[in-house]
Amino acid sequence: MPEKTFEELEIWKLARSLTAKIYTLTKNKDFAKDFGLCNQMQRASVSVMSNIAEGYERGGNREFIQFLSIAKGSCGEVRCQLYVALDQGYIKREEAEFLIDQHKKLSIMIFKFMEHLKGSRFKGQKYKSPKPDPEMEEFEALLESHLKK
Repeated sequence: MPEKTFEELEIWKLARSLTAKIYTLTKNKDFAKDFGLCNQMQRASVSVMSNIAEGYERGGNREFIQFLSIAKGSCGEVRCQLYVALDQGYIKREEAEFLIDQHKKLSIMIFKFMEHLKGSRFKGQKYKSPKPDPEMEEFEALLESHLKK
């Protein structure tokens, strides 16, 4: 059964979890002093989960794919910044490798989801015809008869 909300998407759940880890990481004493890197890492991490959510909410596959592409790019940005943090001695090698690996996994998941959407015949909620609403039809008939008077 397809997901009804972005919160049900596995890629969003993983992005959320990784964002929490990035926020925890950037609160460490020495790391926290590097305001520029901390801020940029946090923003890039939030961008991943936000673009997944925004793309989903747009309701069309083509737009969703576009936002997933942005999320994937931000995922790569976080990986790059993890290397900077490692090189500056802000994080231990094991921690950096784990987070880099998790972001690679997320990037692959996003890519595979994009490919799935590209091949899907379903084009998104945006393009579905609305179901007839009996109350609205009754209202429109009442309005039309009132306007004829």
